[in-house]
Amino acid sequence: MTDREIDVLIAGQVYSDLVFTGVQAPAPGAEVYAHGFAISPGGAANRAVAAARLGAHTALVTELGDDPIGCIIARTLRDEPNMDLRFAVQHQGYQNPISVAITDGHDRSFVTYEQQPPHLPSWPDSTPVRVAHVGLGRGPVHTEATRLRARGTTLVSGVGWDPSGQWSEAMLEQLDNVDVLIVNEIEALGYTRTQTADAALDILAERVDLAVITLGPGGAMAAQGPSRLRVPAIAVRAVDPTGAGDAFTAAFMAATAWDWEIPQRLRLASISATCSVRGAGGARSAPRPADIADLLDEHRHDPQWEPVRHWAEQHRQSAIPATRGALTS
Repeated sequence: MTDREIDVLIAGQVYSDLVFTGVQAPAPGAEVYAHGFAISPGGAANRAVAAARLGAHTALVTELGDDPIGCIIARTLRDEPNMDLRFAVQHQGYQNPISVAITDGHDRSFVTYEQQPPHLPSWPDSTPVRVAHVGLGRGPVHTEATRLRARGTTLVSGVGWDPSGQWSEAMLEQLDNVDVLIVNEIEALGYTRTQTADAALDILAERVDLAVITLGPGGAMAAQGPSRLRVPAIAVRAVDPTGAGDAFTAAFMAATAWDWEIPQRLRLASISATCSVRGAGGARSAPRPADIADLLDEHRHDPQWEPVRHWAEQHRQSAIPATRGALTS
């Protein structure tokens, strides 16, 4: 384990998510009953679990709490095949952040409690890392991420929601420090001051080697240099949209680590996000290859999905690390 190459590295805060589904947030003084409930790792764990379930050897750099719910979260992460917790530390006396999510399948409401987290443990020093995730918009790119990039790691980044509504253009200036940017349509329009996703993609493609914009039910689009590509999403009944964007990013990172072509990276990412909304909780609902294969069996008429469906069929046993290299149809 010590010298094993890491396919996907995720760093960040892990939340304890308590998710109530099939219900809208109650009015003050009212009581409502949910149709479903789940406890799930959240935050950075959404991406880490999603990548690991697809078969990528995934390392998580984080601090975990030793409170009762935090211990449940830590045990859940330890039980995930392909999850490497060498760089995760369970900190005595630290309360894992808790988020209560209430969703009717479309809209979500959150209540969160968090303490000031301890400093994140050190990132891998000598272990090779193929793809790592970093966040932008809250200061410069992490020094250790920059060091990994200098050794050949592909840095994938997102920006997150800007609660101030200012969408500072300073974020765009940080894109020189990453290789791939994945943002949703609202974020893309906000930061680029444009009116359409196509216009936003043109601006982002000038700043970063590969730009991806997710479009929710509309699928996703990507640009690398002059090349433009768009893939659809498959329509399903949504139970909880929490973590869909994380599932997309994780799948795209895993496929990048395996050297897949960009069209199939996007398709794996799109179908992973689609699968994730059918269950409650971000990490808890992250799909395995079997889930992807089952969903795509319903779309055999579309040959564009066949390479990903064939891969998913080959890797139905999710504990087996997925194969790198080109897809076969």
